[in-house]
Amino acid sequence: QVQLVESGGGLVQTGGSLRLSCAASGRTFSRYVVGWFRRAPGKEREFVAAIGWNGDSTDYEDFVKGRFTISRDNAKNTVYLQMNSLKPEDTAAYYCAADPRWHSAWRANLFGSWGQGTQVTVSS
Repeated sequence: QVQLVESGGGLVQTGGSLRLSCAASGRTFSRYVVGWFRRAPGKEREFVAAIGWNGDSTDYEDFVKGRFTISRDNAKNTVYLQMNSLKPEDTAAYYCAADPRWHSAWRANLFGSWGQGTQVTVSS
């Protein structure tokens, strides 16, 4: 497994931007697909975006398409989530997760490694 640490969360106004980072330990990071999930208070954890091993493949949940961009830098063992045009409903704890496989459906229980999360709060 790989150890993951998220950072970059914070408080931002509606329409603002944040960039989350997911830093991984280990020399085999490029062998992992990385996903971002989020959990809002009182809600289930939900998929946000995923990126393939070398960054060529990406997938997004519909509610973030056109606003969020996932990318990775394997030389830095880091995956990023650029979040633009943020809305109050984007308020949640954001988690990155890693798994060696690409999936056709992104369920949290498919990912074996998780970070501790970073809080994003969007004020109206």
